[in-house]
Amino acid sequence: MAKNVIVAQSGGPSPVINNSLRGIIDTCKRFPEIFGKVYGGWHGIEGVLKEELIDLSAQDEDEIALLRTTPAAGSIGTCRYKLKDNQVNDARRIVDVLKAHNVGYFFYIGGNDSQHTAYKVSQLAAEHGLEVVGTGVPKTIDNDVGDSEFKLIDHTPGYGSVARYWSHIVQTANEENMGSSPADPVLVLQAMGRKIGYIPAAARLADPKRELPLQIYMTESKVTLDELVDNVNDQLVKDGRCIVVISEGFDVGSLGEVKDSFGHTSFGSSKMSVYQKVVNYLNEKGIKAKGAARGQVMGTDQRHSMIYASTVDLDEAYKVGQKAVEIAMNEGNGWMATILREPGFIYNVKYDKVPLEKVALSERFFPEKWIAPNRIDVTDEFLDYVRPLIGEDWVSVPVINGIQRFARFKPIFAAQKLARYVPEGK
Repeated sequence: MAKNVIVAQSGGPSPVINNSLRGIIDTCKRFPEIFGKVYGGWHGIEGVLKEELIDLSAQDEDEIALLRTTPAAGSIGTCRYKLKDNQVNDARRIVDVLKAHNVGYFFYIGGNDSQHTAYKVSQLAAEHGLEVVGTGVPKTIDNDVGDSEFKLIDHTPGYGSVARYWSHIVQTANEENMGSSPADPVLVLQAMGRKIGYIPAAARLADPKRELPLQIYMTESKVTLDELVDNVNDQLVKDGRCIVVISEGFDVGSLGEVKDSFGHTSFGSSKMSVYQKVVNYLNEKGIKAKGAARGQVMGTDQRHSMIYASTVDLDEAYKVGQKAVEIAMNEGNGWMATILREPGFIYNVKYDKVPLEKVALSERFFPEKWIAPNRIDVTDEFLDYVRPLIGEDWVSVPVINGIQRFARFKPIFAAQKLARYVPEGK
């Protein structure tokens, strides 16, 4: 007898997250004898706890297809809710919801914290004797899930698109800086990446031959603010201008940090931005050129711009969603679908599985071997790694009356069978 499905997602979204969702929905529909109704947890695990389950099986096929070019998380929502070990009522509630809706398969799309949620749900199912298969689907823009040897996962869906975004943003920022450098010789651009430098590192894709006055400051660079000033001034003496790409997690001292529910710094909510502190410091110390340093922060457009999405990333996001369904059917509980790179100089990947317990709360940093000796650049080996992920062509986005056409689901929800519940962490 077919069992119903819940798919949900959490954490920061990406340009391609909905294509993993589409891959799961499409593949489940191919096996009606195994998978019954497909529900979406409305705003992640919070929707499961609140028994707010949007009926994805009842949506128009055209809307499901539009998920391919629908960015961010507006389709079924996301959350930053952490399932903690001491929240026994939450655990009991999840089990009750799964039972009430005859759920046999649970898919959770997200990064390292989300994989921990998937792992917790898979454990709960096993502990309570439920025939529920919990499966993780990777997603993160900063490529931090897995291990430093890249044996658990080579890269996460979402990263290729953000890397492409930065390769293009730096190109156009250079055009601006070339024109305005007599008045604004230093341009500081802040990139996402709390502790991991893969996003700012991708800026080098804009200039692989190193012809631009570009400096990259990752969290892992361990460069001081005073060293940054010296580096910028050296560049100004040489070229008369400088473009600085800096990670939001670069250590510039106190920012009046605001933390999210996972305990991570929410840089967009903090009192001071890294780029602004760097700009202020440069101007206070003095730069060796007429004019002043200025800057800007690239915000959530990094993870919600479909125009910059990588076609390679879109295809891989879909296939890793398909792989998750295959794993759930054939391998049982407690796995995450993964992407592994085949050896050789021709880019090719295979889709496999890894235990959720190995990737739950995992965290990998930018490899030291990929940081250039001067600490403000990356190596060609990194460029060889990242270049295939950004693709060759522009994604084709449906446009109606001059604006993008995104998927829009009907608000059809499963009938609630349980009493109202407020999650413990609220």
